[in-house]
Amino acid sequence: MRSSLFYFFALCSFLGFAQSFSIDDEQIIFHQSRRDSLRSMMPKNSVAVVFANPIRNRSNDVDFVYHQDPNFYYLTGWKEPHAVLVLYSSTQIDENGAYNEKLFVQERNARMEMWNGKRLGVDGAKKMGFDRVALRNEFIQSPLDFSTFEEVLIFDFENDERDLDNDPYDLYQLKKTFKQSIGFPLDFNRTKYSIQQAIRSVTNENYVELKRQINRQINRDSTLLEDELIRAFVESESLDVPTDLKIKSAFALRNYFFDIEKLERYLGTLREEKTSFELKKLIRAIEISAIGQVEVMKALNPEMSEREVQGIHEYVFKKYGAAYEGYPSIVGAGNNACVLHYIENNEAPTSNDLILMDLGAEYQGYTADVTRTLPVNGKFSEEQRLLYEIVYNAQEAGISIAKKGTRLDQITRATQQVVAAGLVELGIIENEKDFGRYYPHGAAHHIGLDVHDLNSYGPLRPNAIITVEPGIYIPDGSPCDPKWWGIGIRIEDDILITEDTPINLSEKAPRKWQEIEKMMRETSPLDQFKLPGLSQ
Repeated sequence: MRSSLFYFFALCSFLGFAQSFSIDDEQIIFHQSRRDSLRSMMPKNSVAVVFANPIRNRSNDVDFVYHQDPNFYYLTGWKEPHAVLVLYSSTQIDENGAYNEKLFVQERNARMEMWNGKRLGVDGAKKMGFDRVALRNEFIQSPLDFSTFEEVLIFDFENDERDLDNDPYDLYQLKKTFKQSIGFPLDFNRTKYSIQQAIRSVTNENYVELKRQINRQINRDSTLLEDELIRAFVESESLDVPTDLKIKSAFALRNYFFDIEKLERYLGTLREEKTSFELKKLIRAIEISAIGQVEVMKALNPEMSEREVQGIHEYVFKKYGAAYEGYPSIVGAGNNACVLHYIENNEAPTSNDLILMDLGAEYQGYTADVTRTLPVNGKFSEEQRLLYEIVYNAQEAGISIAKKGTRLDQITRATQQVVAAGLVELGIIENEKDFGRYYPHGAAHHIGLDVHDLNSYGPLRPNAIITVEPGIYIPDGSPCDPKWWGIGIRIEDDILITEDTPINLSEKAPRKWQEIEKMMRETSPLDQFKLPGLSQ
């Protein structure tokens, strides 16, 4: 009797809680507009199907904090797992009238919500602007007929979700049902599919370039030559487009009425150009990240470990309402700074080290990406300063051309030229073409819902936000004077593209070496923060 009463009161509390949440009108309008914009780009008589992210397991019965698939969130604002969005290019009719989208969500469950938090359910989804909402089991028990559409637009499947024994309607089963309904092959090869699509539409103008691109992919994956069509295309010596191969590629793709390229291309175009709603969130994330860099400049001392430095940054993030980091924090001192994605962050630097700090706050889904490199003892050595100035000048060259119409590879080349000339001048390399040994990465990428955000891969457009992040990394044992060894430097800022002059959104964090040293002489509020020692 007692347990029954407890369950009754828990259920009443649960139902009352379910009715009390509020949804921001601006957010509803934003996600609706994104769906409308995508729908306007879709081919006639097509449907797009987008799945929520899997739940990732951390260890045993503990999962990582759930993070929604960025494309799914962009279109829906929905943060819960085991969900599917179906978006139609044209109006559909059912017994309740006209509609053009449908969201499938997980059911309410008082017991599960007691342990894992509130679920919004069907009523919550309707309050978020969806008039057609169904429980996820309907997607499996009453599968939609996709054969009536000319094209089904999807993302390629990563196949990284778990099949949960106690959940017959989990994401694994949702995807399994969908794959069966569209005849998705078990041995589907994304690369081969994309090449066949390209061959089918090749023109005289891009024929030579397509051959070059395919050969580059073959160098990475020689098994592609096992496909007779691909092998015949790259081995063809004709200077004219091989019409017979175009026909054969169309025939090879005849049974695929799904498309795994258009949806990514459409959403890349949309996500690249940020709306005012998105800009507010991104600018806040960037400002928070820049303040984190400033506070570390004030607090840093040789007694701190890399992890302590990471902790200061992430405390600042949370203090300003950024619950998470946009990516694993990179804090590397000395030779660790020469590891581009170093995330162990578990060593104690020496007073003579530089410490490279690449971190980004995630604010309401949108992530910044800001990097600064500091002298642990507060003052750059001569070698550190000389290399730092090269990186700084390279970044200035990259930022100066980060304008409407510029391509990311042009920004990279502008920074490479400065780095190459500087390394030759210091005698670290003899020939400028060898700069890649110490500067092996590109200089720019888009940010947004992802730290490497989906984009159109074309010329920059206003209201895009990109990073500019040149670097020099000279690990121990490099073929140069040992005085340069163990120095890793990267400077990274987040740049808003406008019609004209680029805007550095992370400029609150000093970049010039003189300004950094000056900031590091300021008093930190953490100077008085002393913890008791441990017994062991």
